[in-house]
Amino acid sequence: MTEKTAARPATRRGPYAKSAQRRAEIVASATAVFAARGYRGGSLREIAKQLDLSLTSVVHHFPSKSALLVAVLENADSASIDSFEADSRGKGVAYAVLRYVRRNLERQEMLRLLALMAAEASAPDHPAHEWFRDRYERVVTAFTTAVRRDQELGRIANRRHPELIAAALVAMWDGLQLQWLIDPRRDLLTGMSAGLEDLLGDPAVGDRRP
Repeated sequence: MTEKTAARPATRRGPYAKSAQRRAEIVASATAVFAARGYRGGSLREIAKQLDLSLTSVVHHFPSKSALLVAVLENADSASIDSFEADSRGKGVAYAVLRYVRRNLERQEMLRLLALMAAEASAPDHPAHEWFRDRYERVVTAFTTAVRRDQELGRIANRRHPELIAAALVAMWDGLQLQWLIDPRRDLLTGMSAGLEDLLGDPAVGDRRP
């Protein structure tokens, strides 16, 4: 390998890094616009104007508004399911959920965006309808696995079918989180702890707060 050849990867990283940075800036701007105006009210032109870019520059990275919306949602939903899996396997579903909730307390604007987009995406013709449907399926599946494992290990008392418990848990979480977004004076962590105790039949939930 010549010295010239060895230098090539370093020279190619610059444009890629700049492109990734530009994409991140566009996603951040789109997050703010969609959070303020919703998907239908926001426009690529407004996003470009916020960044002092041409519309062509934005379209170069995201060829359509729907493609940009998916990128925004993926970024907002970036908390890793792998982390939940590791926590639930090691210390149980209640611990894993409460740790997830604690992390979400620092992501209020992102959670607000997800709540807003989820409501809009309930319409079948919305570009994010399929994304949210798949997301709920993934989340309920992960929770079902965690609940079943806890039942088998004797960690929780509720013997109802794990998928029914998982679906109820997701619904409770969404509802309490929405109440907290509307009124941050509510104690989301305490509310989730109480809800988990009732749903799982586990009086020790509060003792296992992360």
